[in-house]
Amino acid sequence: MPDATETATAETIAAPSSQIDVPLSEPIQRGETRIEALQLRKPKAGELRGLSLQDVITSDITALLTLIPRISNPPLVKHEVDQLDPADLAEIGGAIRGFFMTASERKLLEAMVAEQRPSS
Repeated sequence: MPDATETATAETIAAPSSQIDVPLSEPIQRGETRIEALQLRKPKAGELRGLSLQDVITSDITALLTLIPRISNPPLVKHEVDQLDPADLAEIGGAIRGFFMTASERKLLEAMVAEQRPSS
C-alpha cells in the first residue's frame, strides 16, 4: 500500500490538475491550529510576478519561498514558509513543477513510473 508521499507524487504525475493536496511530514503549528496538509493551486500569471519561470520550474528555494504563500491554502505567512521541513519543501516543489509539465513530459514520466512499479 503506498504511503502519503507516494500518493501525492502519483497524483502530481497522473493528471494535470489546477490544485493538489500535499501532506506535510512536519505539520505547521499556528496557534491552536495544526496544519497537516497544504492545498496548492496552479499559479496564475500575476502570482508569478517578480519570479523567473525557470527558477520556479527548477524549484529554486527563493522562488518557492516567494510563491508558496501566494498559492497555498491555508495561506502561509513568510515565517511559516521559512520553517518548512526540507522534505516538505521538496514535495511542494515537485507539486509546483507538476503544474508546468507538458503533456509529453507527463507521458514520459508516467511510463518511467510504471516501469519501476513491482509486478504483482
